[in-house]
Amino acid sequence: MSRGGSLDGTFTVDVEDYFHVSAFASRIKPEDWPAYECRVEQSTHTVLNIAAENGTKGTFFILGWVAKRYPELVKEIRAAGHEIGCHSQWHQLVYELGPERFRTDLIESRDTLQNITGQPVTLYRSPSFSITNKSLWALEILVEEGFDTDSSIYPIRHDRYGIPTAPPAPHIIHTPSGPIREFPGMVCQVGGTILSGPKIPVGGGGYLRLFPWQVTKRMLHSVRKQGRPLNVYIHPWEFDPAQPRVQASWKSRFRHYQNLKTTVPKIRNMLSEFRLGTMSQVLDGMVLPETGQKQPSARQTEPVKLS
Repeated sequence: MSRGGSLDGTFTVDVEDYFHVSAFASRIKPEDWPAYECRVEQSTHTVLNIAAENGTKGTFFILGWVAKRYPELVKEIRAAGHEIGCHSQWHQLVYELGPERFRTDLIESRDTLQNITGQPVTLYRSPSFSITNKSLWALEILVEEGFDTDSSIYPIRHDRYGIPTAPPAPHIIHTPSGPIREFPGMVCQVGGTILSGPKIPVGGGGYLRLFPWQVTKRMLHSVRKQGRPLNVYIHPWEFDPAQPRVQASWKSRFRHYQNLKTTVPKIRNMLSEFRLGTMSQVLDGMVLPETGQKQPSARQTEPVKLS
């Protein structure tokens, strides 16, 4: 077990409901959201209770749409000692929004959360990790709007997201408007060195539900042995096996509904095995390397690869 004095990594929650997810976006439009049964309150309470059982504090990236409808839920999360981050207003993919619409969405969600908590919100995670080579301009906008931390880049190849060449460890990215800390999605390097080994996503969302706990546990310990902090992420709807079923493609249904019943025991095991905290706690205790390449301005749209 890794329950010593120092943190093993961060525990993060993307607070959204089952009908907000990108996998169902072609079936469910934002204007249709009010017609669906909201279950985010009860499922978030499940997350809060499990975190409290283990004395775990985390970072909750909250969708602005949820915050506007359930401001008391935001206050409960904050009162329990968790950190509040922004998860956009309308859960739209960043690279489909473009700079102007992204900024509008970001400001609306940030202001919603700040008005509820009375505190600055400076951490951001995009819907579906959608800051990619096509949308690196978003980092400059984040800096301009007062954000100092992002967790939107996944160093893998995926049909919806990912920058395979991105560093797997937390680092600082320089933009034309200033620096921002990046806490990437978590991967385990296997079968090779940190530079050449294949990267397997682990410890969050569908990846957590896909693998048996003992496999995930070994990979999480491997990440720690490689000198990187854990970046666990989960969604409240993943704690709700009884949620309504949405008609969608086989792939979308598999990604969303696979092994929902395993989420609660796996998270309980994880919070017992590892000492996790807020993203700011983890990053504030690190000396972060810097990327050597400045990122493109929000006024540019050409893809640029991270060095």
